[in-house]
Amino acid sequence: MSRFLTFPHFSRFPGVVLALVSVLSLVAACSPALNWRDVRPEGTRLSLLLPCKPDKAQKVVPLGGRPTQLSMLGCDADGATFAVAIADVGDPLQAAPVLALWQDLTLANMKAAPASRQPLPLKIPGASPGTPVTRLQAQGQRADGTAVSGQAAYFAQGSQLFQVVIYAPRIAPEVAETFFSSLKFE
Repeated sequence: MSRFLTFPHFSRFPGVVLALVSVLSLVAACSPALNWRDVRPEGTRLSLLLPCKPDKAQKVVPLGGRPTQLSMLGCDADGATFAVAIADVGDPLQAAPVLALWQDLTLANMKAAPASRQPLPLKIPGASPGTPVTRLQAQGQRADGTAVSGQAAYFAQGSQLFQVVIYAPRIAPEVAETFFSSLKFE
């Protein structure tokens, strides 16, 4: 019995034992940093993937010249913040100017230099055809002064306005692609 407990036959191959232990350690340590899941913000037809279980929040903000209820879902995963914010301005004709203002406020808040702003392509099935879908990336600073990279999309469906963002020190292209390509209305 003790012969099986000491594994004497492995003593002839110490490299194999070390490799096996290393592989088992890596497998045991692996846990997905990004656990993508389908999310559907309440009261909307939007569907998207988030890499973690989102927290919910609501607050009233001055958007479009009047107090507006803003609903948010967001979470942090793998060193990045992922969020979606929804506001209903009550009038689809106000969507484009309010989304442009929202984008400007976000860029100002992250102190994004104009030279760092870069538009990116994005199509969202089901988004309002009369309101542009905008996606951009920019480099800026967090409130504590540390560097941050941001990617955001702005779009509408009727009078509902949406901002979808990622903030991180560095945004991996495949993570941004998974996140933004998942946006659709059902």
